[in-house]
Parts: sequence; structure tokens; C-alpha cells
Amino acid sequence: MASVHDSLYFNPMMTNGVVHANVFGIKDWVTPYKISVLALLYDMTASKIALPERRRLNKLILPLQQGPDLTLGQFLKTVEECCPQTAYAVKLRLHEMADGELKDMEYFFSTLPTPFTAFDSEAYKTSVVGLFMRHMLLAYNKLSFSQVYKLYKSLQHYYHSHYAKPTDGELSLPALVSNDSEMDLTSTEDTVGDRIDREELDTPLHVSELRNDNTPSRGPLSQKQAEYFLARQAYLLKNDENKALKPAALQEELNNMLKFNPDFAEAHYLNYLNNMRVQDIFLSAHSLLHYFDRLILSGNEGKSNGDEGYGRSLRYAALNLASLHCRFGHYQQADLALQEAIRIAQESNDHVCLQHCLSWLYTLEQMKGSDSTVLTEDSVKMAAHFSLPYLASLGIQSSVQQGATQGKTAHKLMDALKDTDILHWKHSLSELIEISLAQTTSIWRMYGKSTMALQQAQLLLNMSSLEPVNFGVQQNNTEAFAVALCHLAELHAEQGRYSAVSEILQHLKEQFPPHSQHAKLWMLCDLKVQFDRHMNEGKYHLAEPLVTAISALNKTEGLYRKAQVLKALNRSTEAYNILQRLQVHCEKTKCTEVVIRVMLSTAELHWESSGFSTALPLLLQALALARQHHLQSLASETILHLAFTQLMLGVPEHALGVLHEAIEPVLAHGSVMDKGRALLLTARCQMAVAGFRPNGQGQADLHLAVLAVDTLNESAAYFSKLNCKERLRDVHYLQALLHRSLGQTSQCNKSAMLFRLLDQELQSPAPPVSMRL
Repeated sequence: MASVHDSLYFNPMMTNGVVHANVFGIKDWVTPYKISVLALLYDMTASKIALPERRRLNKLILPLQQGPDLTLGQFLKTVEECCPQTAYAVKLRLHEMADGELKDMEYFFSTLPTPFTAFDSEAYKTSVVGLFMRHMLLAYNKLSFSQVYKLYKSLQHYYHSHYAKPTDGELSLPALVSNDSEMDLTSTEDTVGDRIDREELDTPLHVSELRNDNTPSRGPLSQKQAEYFLARQAYLLKNDENKALKPAALQEELNNMLKFNPDFAEAHYLNYLNNMRVQDIFLSAHSLLHYFDRLILSGNEGKSNGDEGYGRSLRYAALNLASLHCRFGHYQQADLALQEAIRIAQESNDHVCLQHCLSWLYTLEQMKGSDSTVLTEDSVKMAAHFSLPYLASLGIQSSVQQGATQGKTAHKLMDALKDTDILHWKHSLSELIEISLAQTTSIWRMYGKSTMALQQAQLLLNMSSLEPVNFGVQQNNTEAFAVALCHLAELHAEQGRYSAVSEILQHLKEQFPPHSQHAKLWMLCDLKVQFDRHMNEGKYHLAEPLVTAISALNKTEGLYRKAQVLKALNRSTEAYNILQRLQVHCEKTKCTEVVIRVMLSTAELHWESSGFSTALPLLLQALALARQHHLQSLASETILHLAFTQLMLGVPEHALGVLHEAIEPVLAHGSVMDKGRALLLTARCQMAVAGFRPNGQGQADLHLAVLAVDTLNESAAYFSKLNCKERLRDVHYLQALLHRSLGQTSQCNKSAMLFRLLDQELQSPAPPVSMRL
């Protein structure tokens, strides 16, 4: 079931989906790349360009201004895709400056349109272009003659390195980087705090750090560039991780940024988010602590109480640390950090922080397996009192999740979810709407209502996000989407549509890379689908290796699947021991679904030793549990087991009566395998009630025998969808016997031939039909 508390992770850089980042101490300067951008802007204002091309160039201006410095090759290629004519003009202008003299660059800056006078052009002072031009003109005018000369040499290198051999470009690049720091706005004075250490910059760079056409700039970023980079990457990490930089590439960029400004707090926070992607607990905690240390040191007000100052940073630092330990399962450390956050929040009288702490407190209790109902109810009441709909909704959804596992009636849970949905739409809480739909999907799956679960999953996947779309991406990489897609894959697998399952899983793998936080959801789903398919097809040797992988992701599921394989391989004693240990564990953790499945598997082990009367108490106990928790699919499966037991005990009339109760929900919501098994059992009960005997003795009821033939044909169609050859062999065997008793020789021979072909293909002795459901 979907977790409802991943949204509680406090992100100091995010406010209403917008990332706020202040870069402390990073200033702007003129670089060869920015001269290229100025040349582009000059040609756009001075020449006539067709309307479609101008529109494409206008969309390109802001990313070029705010993004990191590009090589000349990358820059010209980007412009050429929008307008080849303008790209050629820019290249010509750069060629005139780089192959000319210093006065040519000086002339270029003197001819730029002045933002205060260019009223009729894009370079007006209030426009984005005008602000950028004004900033660059101010920066250029503050340079001394020696710095202008170095800028000109850098421009020459920037231009010629695009056409020179790679070895030519590598020789003078360290000198170029070392000169970048001399072109900032305050370069007339050398200060310790604002200037980068020259000795550090003069050290030779490694070959892997040298720029080429495929790597970003290695120099320091300006304030606007850093803000744009952090805003874009943080937004992409939150909404579409695949479009963000890869973890290694992002780490390299952040290390480069922190090398020039170690006190850059927001870079440390993005580093923390990046390390969380790859589940690196040490570096995540390290970066998080660095973020709050830098944030406190850079605070201007220095108040210990109130909503501002380092007091707020301290309590949210402890809260973030608690959430980090919660995510990695370090409950003791999480509890200590949480208590610290509560203490500081109480001293500061910060009710909002206290509500976040209370939410994490009951979440922590749930993770530890304790009953947190009272804490959850208190959290909902207090959140409503302080008008915090987000936390109130999370608390209600958590209560619904607990109620579903504790057997509360379905209508009460659905009413609670309906109330939260009204709250979500009223306050436009898009993320909580998605969590609610995923939660509803999980609850319907748990109850065995596959049609309703499918409807809710499709509703979530087709819903448009209410959040603003930035950088051209929608929010579709949350846990809610992963849960819905996994349910969708399992529902298709249950119906034998494995090609559709492959497409869904492929989409999940692309949307949630293996290193991402929610990747284990689709990994477990993929393994379970493969395991069930191999077990249905009788390929136990392929199913057995999957048990280890399943256990690594979910120990409980792994143990249950291991018992299933051992039972199929006739290693009953080992399977029984595992099932007993698993039942004790699940009863302690109140995992009712697994307890019922364990009871059913234990009953099947009793069947193998003909202990049908011994299996009855287990099955009745499982049925009572399933009905108490409203688990219709498990209740129907238990009824099938009871009917089979009654058939084996010699009361087929009672078994057929019990089957009529379970057959309808199985055919409506059950998997293809369950439908086939239910119809096969129905046919056997009809044969037994008809008085049919395998040795041909006695007079059989022909009407019931014909019904049994039709039921077997329908059962065979279901088993064929799953390529379940062992079950098909049983069906063809019973069909041959029935056709023979009815005097239908041709059909009898056909069924006998199909049985023989399957028996030869399987090359394994058929187990007694009476010993298996």
C-alpha cells in the first residue's frame, strides 16, 4: 500500500513548487561565452529575422543567459537549430574579433545598443535582454586595461579552440580558468573573502577536467547561472528525475560549484537530494548537516526564536535528520533527532514544526510496528485546529491505511477518503490527490475488487496535475504513480496479458531508474510477476532463483515464495517449517493477508498426506479472518479450499453448494488462474454428484456429465491463456474419461491424444488429481 508520508520531507528551497536559492559571494563577470551571447543579441536587434525563427530564438535567450557557459561548438549548434543565418552572422562577428585586434573587441562593446536609449528594441532597460546587456557593459567598463587584454586573449582561445586540434586546446586551458576570477565586478580591489585563491587556480587540471564539446564548463558559475542551475535540477529531481543530470554528473557539477564557494548552502542541500537518489546514507547526512551549518552561519538576523533566524534552521535541521534516519530504517537515531526537534520547537513555540514532528512521530511508531492510532488522531485534531490541511489530510490517510489492515469496514474508510478528497480539491493539493487515488487503488486490491482498483489506477494516470508546469515537465515520478503502475502491471499479469505487463514495467524502469527511491516497488512487482508466471507454467527451476531476489526486497514475501517452491518440489517438511515461522512472524506484525495465505498453504500440505480432516480447522480459521477484514479474494480462495476438502471427504453435494457462493466473485474479480481452478473444481464436483466413477461402474447422471464437460472446456480456455500445461493435462484427462462415459468416441480420442502429448512434453509423472486443487 502506498506510503503517505514521503511528502513530509521539508525542503527549505521549495515554496509552492518554486525553488528559491541565494548564492552568497558569487559575482558576475564577462567571459568569452557571454561575449558570444552579446553578439547573438546584437544581431537579433540589428537584423531582420523571419517571425518563426525569431520566436525560436526568443525562447532560447533566457536559458543561454542563465545557463552555464557553453563551448563555442555547443553554442553555435544551439543557435543554428533555431536560425542558421543568425548563427553564421554570430560566427562572423566572433571571427572579426578573434582574428583581429583588441580594438575590434573594444569597438564591439561600444556599438552595443544602450539599454537606456534603445526604446524600440529588445534591449530596452526593463527587458531581460536590456538587463543582461547593462550588466555586461558595467562589468566590462570596470575592467582595467590588463584585464581587458586577458579577456581578449581568452576570447581568442575560446574561438580558436573550436577549430584547433584537441591537444592545442588542452595546453592553455588552465591559464584560461585561472584568469576568470580577474573579470568580476569588484576586481579593482583584492579581498580575502571575495577572491578565489590564485594558487588553487594555477594548479594544472587533470585531463578529465578539461572542457570539450560534450562536457559543461568547469569554471565558477555566476550568481544567475548558479540560481538557474539549482532551480532547474531541484525541480527536475522532484518532478521528473530522468530529465535531471545523472547522479555522478550532478555530483561533479556540485563539487565544482562548492570548490569555488564552500559556504554555498543551497548547493549542499541539492547535494543531499542527489545522495538520497542513490541511497547513500553517509553523504546524505553529511550534506544535510553542511546545509544547515552554512545556513545558520550566513544568517543576517541571528534570532534564536521566531520564524526567522538560525532558531528555525536548527529545529528543521533536526526534523530533516529524523526523516533521513526514518527513511533508512535507523529508528533509534530517528527518535533521538525527533525528540531534539520537538524540544527546540517547544522552546520557540513553533506549532507548525511541532505538527510536522507529531506526524513523523506516529509514522516512526508505525515503522517500528507499534500501534499509533492515538497519536494519529491527535495529529489530525491539532492540524485541523492550526489550519494545516496538508498535515490533517496526511493524518486521515494514515488512519485509513491502519484501519484497512485492522479490519475496519470498507464504507467507513471510503467515507474518510471522500472527506479528504474534498479537502484536497478545495486547497488544490495535487500531490495529496494522487496519494489518495493510489491509496484507494491499494485498498480495492486488498479487498479483491480488481475492477474498482483498475478504475482508480487509470483515474490517477489520466489525471492532469494541478501544479504549475516548469521546465516542460509534469509531476509523474512520485510514489503514487509508481504504486498505481505496479498495481496495473499485476492486474494485467493476473489476466495473462504479459505483453502489456512488459510495456508497463519498461515504462516504470525508464521513469524510476534503479538508483531512485521508489525503484524497489517495480523491482518487487517484476520479480513477483515472473515468479507467478514460472510457477503457473510448472518451471520451478526458474522460479527458485527469484526467491533470493524477492527476499532482498521483502523478507516476508521471500519466505512465502520459498515455501511455495519447496511445496511444489515435494519438500514438504522444509516448506512446513518455513510456513510455521512465517505465520508466527506475521501474527506479531499483524500482516493478516500473509497469515491467511500461510494457512491455505499449510492446509495444502495436509492434503498431500491425506489429512483432509486436519486441514478443516485451519481453513475455517482462515475464512473467519478473511471475512473479519473484508478480504473478498482471500475469502473466495478459502471457500475453494473448503469445497475441495469436502469433495475429498466424500460430500460433493455440500462442496457444490459451497462453490456456488464463491464462484461469482472469482469469475468477476479473480485472476485467470483462480477462474480456471474454480471451474475445474466445479466440474469435478459435478462429476462426483452425477455418480460418475472412473472405472465405469454405476449409472451416471448424463445431464450433470454434460454440464461438467462444458465446465471443463471453459476451464481449459483459462489455463491455455497462462500456458499452464500441468493443469491442462489434468483437464484433458478428465475430459477423456467423461467423453468415454458419454459414448463420444471421437472427442474421447482427441482429449486422450492431447493428454498424451502434454504428458510426453512435461516428462514428469502426473500427480494424483485428487491431491491438488
